[in-house]
Amino acid sequence: MNMPHSRTPRALSPFDRLLADAQNALETIAGAPQAARPNPGADQADVVLDDTERRHAAGLMRINHVGEVCAQALYVGQAAVARDPQTRTQLQAAAQEETDHLAWCADRLRELGSRPSLLNPVWYAGSYAIGLLAGLRGDGWNLGFVVETERQVEAHLDEHLETLPPADARSRAILRVMKADEARHAEHAEAAGARILPQPVPTLMAAASKVMKAVAYRL
Repeated sequence: MNMPHSRTPRALSPFDRLLADAQNALETIAGAPQAARPNPGADQADVVLDDTERRHAAGLMRINHVGEVCAQALYVGQAAVARDPQTRTQLQAAAQEETDHLAWCADRLRELGSRPSLLNPVWYAGSYAIGLLAGLRGDGWNLGFVVETERQVEAHLDEHLETLPPADARSRAILRVMKADEARHAEHAEAAGARILPQPVPTLMAAASKVMKAVAYRL
């Protein structure tokens, strides 16, 4: 009697990974990513904001949506060239949580009668390239880039929590969970052996982020 053969997962070739990354890019930019966790703002009252408050809240949430587009691209690019399978798994797990953030920000933009950034394809492409370059330096630098990215994201989320319209409890609930997730990603990367990025890398990252935020607020 022939026993059934168990199938072992097929190792992905570089071409397979390229196709998977391309699919991720399309879903992130043009699709409707699905969150694995409930939207933290769903239980908050949807208070009507005046036009000025609504535009400001939408501008901030558009920045946060762009940040999640960039995070997806960074983590996917870094995972594509990570040398250690554990590092790759950690990056992919963080990317899944960033997918939650992406979906929540998109939901809130729709509720505010607004839209994502028109430049999302540009943000994604640039961030994916940066992720590849960071990953090629080795896993220690790869994880160091995660730490610095997440610390800077935490800082701008703090700014947004302070400047959101006081009545916008839905956006605020989303940002609080996002901030906690980003802090945890940084802590996990540090525990896994992240290296401290040398200057001027953190300064250049902060400058690029500042430009992105100024543009994404409006476009």
